[in-house]
Amino acid sequence: MLNRRFLRIKVMQALYGYFQHENANAKLFEKDMFKSLDKIYDLYLTIFSLLNHIHHTALVIIDEHKNKKLPNQEDLNPNLKFVNNYILKDLETNKSFQDLLEKRKISWQNDFDLVRKLFFDLRASDLYKTYMQNSNNDQNEDRQFLIDYVVEQLSENEVLQSLFEDKNMHWADDAFVAFNSVVRTLEKTNDKFSLMPLLRDEKDDFEFMSALFNRTIMYRADFKELIGKHTKNWELDRIANMDMLLMEMALTEIVYIPTIPVKASLNEYIDISKEYSTPQSKLFLNGVLDQIIIELRRNNKINKIGKGLKED
Repeated sequence: MLNRRFLRIKVMQALYGYFQHENANAKLFEKDMFKSLDKIYDLYLTIFSLLNHIHHTALVIIDEHKNKKLPNQEDLNPNLKFVNNYILKDLETNKSFQDLLEKRKISWQNDFDLVRKLFFDLRASDLYKTYMQNSNNDQNEDRQFLIDYVVEQLSENEVLQSLFEDKNMHWADDAFVAFNSVVRTLEKTNDKFSLMPLLRDEKDDFEFMSALFNRTIMYRADFKELIGKHTKNWELDRIANMDMLLMEMALTEIVYIPTIPVKASLNEYIDISKEYSTPQSKLFLNGVLDQIIIELRRNNKINKIGKGLKED
């Protein structure tokens, strides 16, 4: 569910916070870093729980209409295509999913008005009307309808985004990843719904994050000196804090994490700089790190292990 780039970003955020505090406790910041990953999984589950509650709302409204004093023919014989969507029905009855929601205390009970409004907004949309007009029951259509709904409506809903931010200050940044993971889960759902794991290899990914976090702190002074040597026309305190941090992290990966190719590390941090630093950062980082890598190789400071890495 979470790729290495996103893990690097989480380490970057933890390090940025750590370096902003004097006498900060690295262990506490590392612990909070791992907690933030778990909160992303909560957001992922929260979005699926929302779909579950919207489905339940549709069922409730059908019952309300049937029990009106003077129900019309449509009230008595409603179009059941939405409530019979095979993924939504599976969410409703999937015990492992429901148990996980209960264990993590994830619910929309306190936001019932918003859930109801989201259903009415959906029902008024062209997406819903087109879907409901097709009387065939088709799993591909059910799946694509939910994917389109998540992408076109839920992920773009400002009220929902604001609510997520109120629940957790990091969720504003994490929403894109969570929604994307929801879409990928839906794309892979065939007969039965199943959740994606948070990480592909939890042990390996946790070790990577811990090493990157702690070794960047440990060797920061050495890397500052090395960066200073290759930025003689710049005063170090005039280099953007984020640029310095990204270069320090890149060098930590290149020198002290031997299983990742140099080029992969370099490209990752240049790409991260495009989103989190200045417009000029990618060229600056690329130029400085290229020079430093040449020196490190000349001094045999880069020792990669694994198939295809030794000559990198």
